[in-house]
Amino acid sequence: MNFARDNWAGATPEVMAALARANDGFAPAYGGDALTGRVKQLFAALFEREVEVWFTATGTASNSLGLAALSRPGGLIFCSSEAHIHVDEWGATEFQSGGMKLIPMPQADGKVSAADFATTLRRFPEGGRFGTPVALSLTNATECGTVYAPGEVAELAGMARERGLAVHMDGARFGNAVAALGASPAAATWQAGVDFLSFGGTKNGCWAAEAIVVFAPDKLGDLAARRQRAGQTLSKARFVAAQFEAYLTDGNWLRWAGHANLMAERLRAGLRASSRARLGWESTANEVFAVLSSESLGHIRAAGGSLHEWPVEALAAPLAEGEVLVRLVTSWATQADEVERFLSMV
Repeated sequence: MNFARDNWAGATPEVMAALARANDGFAPAYGGDALTGRVKQLFAALFEREVEVWFTATGTASNSLGLAALSRPGGLIFCSSEAHIHVDEWGATEFQSGGMKLIPMPQADGKVSAADFATTLRRFPEGGRFGTPVALSLTNATECGTVYAPGEVAELAGMARERGLAVHMDGARFGNAVAALGASPAAATWQAGVDFLSFGGTKNGCWAAEAIVVFAPDKLGDLAARRQRAGQTLSKARFVAAQFEAYLTDGNWLRWAGHANLMAERLRAGLRASSRARLGWESTANEVFAVLSSESLGHIRAAGGSLHEWPVEALAAPLAEGEVLVRLVTSWATQADEVERFLSMV
């Protein structure tokens, strides 16, 4: 019963086989190989337009380097108060950008509303003394397991554009978002106003495959130099390309993400039906937040179950005595019997 993190799961057999194939013989380094070229065309087909694709080793590198390419003195980046760039990345964006500042905004179940974004923008007028607004960063799927629909992204992106802001999307779990939405990758990103996307594969079956996908290259002019200086220009790029080739071929990425989402929905359904546990809030993708008794959590851990307690501040209502909030994350490798065993123990 491993519900700790989706990146605890290994790589899929398809990805491992692709890595083995890429290991045969010699190939030019630093992305000059034929496989990397083919994968960039796969990304173009996926997003239904020409795109720039810059491989990185981690999602934090994708987020921080992409945003840093927008650097301006006193630059401000608006994001959710739960955003990974704000909570988990240890100031990577601030460091890589030379001191731009993140402005966290109120959120509900991980999502920023148009009303809260408007309120925040009024606090930072153009030419004001607090800095220069530069970008809006959204996460899809969010850190709370919820998903922005294309219309919601378009509304927020439209507000950003009115102020001259670039729009970034953290897509560490982009596959889970697209699988949940049933929308095309294009509709979920550039057609809704997104300028660049941190495209993640590691949480969804890859070994280590991340990329910055750029829809508006004129806004990120020095990205190549920043990636080089940060040590993210991967020498044997063909091994990242090999993973993405397996990931994107035959819709594998959506199949794997869809499986993770299905396992999460089975968890949610069981928790909704339980008289001894409940959902912390409704989610859509592969993260489930549940309120359990401390006793149940103890039994689950004693049986070898892996899951994380979550800060109670995320809940709208306080917990009762003896209750805990936990996060459960499913993956491409989660099995139905794990879900059933967990629910039976709850």
